[in-house]
Amino acid sequence: MRRNVIETVLGGVVLAVAAVFLAFAYKSADLRKVQGYDVTANFNSITGLQSGADVRISGVKVGTVTGLTLDPTTYQAVVHLSVDNSVKLPRDTAAVIASESLLGGKFLSLEPGGDPDAIKPNGKIEFTQSTPGLEQLLGQVIFSLQSMSKSGDQANGQQGQTPGQAPAQPPKL
Repeated sequence: MRRNVIETVLGGVVLAVAAVFLAFAYKSADLRKVQGYDVTANFNSITGLQSGADVRISGVKVGTVTGLTLDPTTYQAVVHLSVDNSVKLPRDTAAVIASESLLGGKFLSLEPGGDPDAIKPNGKIEFTQSTPGLEQLLGQVIFSLQSMSKSGDQANGQQGQTPGQAPAQPPKL
C-alpha cells in the first residue's frame, strides 16, 4: 500500500514540473497574436511561409501572418499580415521572406525605408523579395563550380599546360 502512495505522489510531482515547464515555454516563446492594422504583400514564391508566422523588424516580433491567398489575375501569392498599431511602416518598406535556420521555418522580415508617409491600414507593401529554395541555391553552386572548372581548363589549355601539370615557378632570388 505504501508503494502506491509514493508512486502517486511522484506522478503528481512530475505533472506539476511539466505544467511549470509548459507555462514557461509558452511565455518565453512569444506566441501571442499581434492585434493591429492589416497590410498585404505580393510575392512570386512563399514556399515554407505559413499562416501564423512571425512578422519581424530587426528580429523583433511586430506582427503575424494572418493569411495566404493567390491573386487570380497575376498568379502571385498574397500574404495578409497584421502589424502592431504602435509600428508605423514607411511606404517604401520592403518585405523579405527569411529562414529561421537551415531546418527551421520561415518568417516575414520587414525592412523599413525612409519615406515620411506611412502605409495606411489595408494598404500594400510594394517592395517584396522571395528567398530562393535550398535546391535552387545548391543548383547555383554546382553550376558555378562546373563553369569555373571549365574556364580553368580552358585557361590551362591556352597556356600550353596539360590539366594536372603545375604552372612554371618564377625563379627564386
